[in-house]
Amino acid sequence: SRYGPKMPLAVDCTAELIRCKVLDSSGRLKSHELILSYGLALVRFVNLITERKQKMVSIPLRQLAREVDIPVWVVDLRHELTHGKLPRLALCRKGCDVVLDWLRKMYWNRQLGNNLCEEDEDEEEEQEEVEGNAELDSDAWE
Repeated sequence: SRYGPKMPLAVDCTAELIRCKVLDSSGRLKSHELILSYGLALVRFVNLITERKQKMVSIPLRQLAREVDIPVWVVDLRHELTHGKLPRLALCRKGCDVVLDWLRKMYWNRQLGNNLCEEDEDEEEEQEEVEGNAELDSDAWE
């Protein structure tokens, strides 16, 4: 609220995506309404985040997204939402989760300092160890 109309893009996008998840979990909206809600939030995210990198010469959205580590399939989802047939709700939900994870890593962790980033690295190492153990277990079964 301190920023007024100059809200940082990442904060605004996070708020819209979380709003979609809350509406989804409330059970008050129909599937089609949820697709439209998620769709608008995802389109705004891709457009607003990549817009900052757009130069005087038009650069393809997929290239801009790659430069900021947004998965290309999220850009394709945005394209379908904008120009094509509406996707399934499950795909919109997955897109929302991926984008929220991107925002967490690229914006929120940096805002909160390195302590949180270090915790993420520890979690990733633990996950790799668990996956490695799972591979060993599956080898033992064979």
